[in-house]
Amino acid sequence: MQRLPYTARMNARSLTDKVTPAFPGVVTDDAVQFSQRALLAAIVDSSDDAIVSKTLEGRILSWNRGATRIFGYEPHEVIGKPITIIIPPELHAEEQQILEKLRRGERIDHFDTVRVTKDGRRIDISLTVSPVRAADGTVIGASKVARDVSERKLAEQRLQQSEEALRQADKRKDEFLALLAHELRNPLAPIRYALAANKKFGRTLQQRRHADEIIERQVSLMSRLLDDLLDISRITRGALELKRSRTELTSIVGAAIETARPIIDAKQHTLVLDLPEQPLQLDADATRLAQVFSNLLINAAKYTDPGGRIQLRAWQEERNVVVSVSDNGIGIAADMLPRVFNMFFQTHSALARAEGGLGVGLSLVRGLVDLHGGTVQAHSDGPGAGSEFVVQLPLETATPESLVAEADAEVASADVGLKVLVVDDNRDAADTCAMLLEASGHHVQTAYTGRQALELARAFHPHAVLLDIGLPDVDGYRLAERFRASPWGRSAILIAVTGWGQEQDRQRAVEAGFDQHLVKPISAETVESLLQSFARGAGS
Repeated sequence: MQRLPYTARMNARSLTDKVTPAFPGVVTDDAVQFSQRALLAAIVDSSDDAIVSKTLEGRILSWNRGATRIFGYEPHEVIGKPITIIIPPELHAEEQQILEKLRRGERIDHFDTVRVTKDGRRIDISLTVSPVRAADGTVIGASKVARDVSERKLAEQRLQQSEEALRQADKRKDEFLALLAHELRNPLAPIRYALAANKKFGRTLQQRRHADEIIERQVSLMSRLLDDLLDISRITRGALELKRSRTELTSIVGAAIETARPIIDAKQHTLVLDLPEQPLQLDADATRLAQVFSNLLINAAKYTDPGGRIQLRAWQEERNVVVSVSDNGIGIAADMLPRVFNMFFQTHSALARAEGGLGVGLSLVRGLVDLHGGTVQAHSDGPGAGSEFVVQLPLETATPESLVAEADAEVASADVGLKVLVVDDNRDAADTCAMLLEASGHHVQTAYTGRQALELARAFHPHAVLLDIGLPDVDGYRLAERFRASPWGRSAILIAVTGWGQEQDRQRAVEAGFDQHLVKPISAETVESLLQSFARGAGS
């Protein structure tokens, strides 16, 4: 059992010995003093706080049960030893300053510091130290009361963190509202100017068409901003429902590239595709996944200097498909990586390149990937070192036989629609042709150069290609040969579209691998008839 100092060992029985026998029931002054000292000792010993006395040299004289509870040492382990046994080495100078103040008769009130327990833990304490004086007033020692305030400190820290989080949230809200107002005003200005210009007398048809194109582009931009916000809101509330179906990865990637193509071309980036030859089937919402990959491609294009390199790779990893979008752009600092998927988050270096964004794109990517049961991660070696975003999604579990049957069924009926790639350097010709084919129920993508056509075809795997021969970068004959060399191209129908209609031109087209040779201008009925024949042949 713990042996207490002399004053603490005084008890009621010892006090009764001080009662004068000649006067039963009468207590002497000495007895009263002993009683008071015993009460004081009992209070000290039962205190939850550590109450310790020490010499002016810092040696421990007494040690109550509260000190044992807080610091872990028993009295016999510390009495007579330096008080520095519970003080961290870096705070020994602090103890010397306290002793100096005590020698001058000063008191230290509620001083917050750190002490070390017997098992090596560091705890926060609040310390009050008072000088102990002799009868003549000389300071002969010190008494200290130490209270464990670790829980209080932790609560204060959590409160500060909560307050800081609220301040940051409030700051982000204000910044977002300012950004939203700015980004919505940006499109309004050219829309207003274009409308005002069209009201002017004497405007030519070309000038009016140009103004209409401006309005259409800016309305599309505003729609994209609002759609992203609504999608984020639906995901947050759990109200976004996926329209799942069995779909092939390359068609999703092709749709994403088509969406991102304008900004990639505008900044003269090189897009490199590395996709698997075998089809990878997903049970997914194709539109939403295309939104995921287009957002990643657009992000890469925005935050990469003109003439940069963007790469999209995909591969199978066990029962998952992995898609990586990487760039050689501005990169991401290590401390920012954990926050890039936060809503409305944009680094300072990225703000200048946002180009009409609200900082919700990556948050939307993560939300849509999560809904598909997948994961998305961001990687970067730091500023200037580029970035990589890796999406992992579960593969469809259907058997290969069922997938082949489904693919056959897709092209067996013209009602389902074929995947058609239209390639022409005349944008108006390509766009209007695509418009007519889409109106007939086909799934159409357009390319205006041979390089674009190769990239799109690798991702889109079209059933049919309408290919202009006279392209600015790669002529249609060479392009047809490259299409035929790919697995998807062996069974596709290739239709040459050219202004040259001599017999030798037709023969050259056949040698290059074309199925049909059409001379401009071609009729929509002719094209649709060829596609219908292909669909029926594929289904027979």
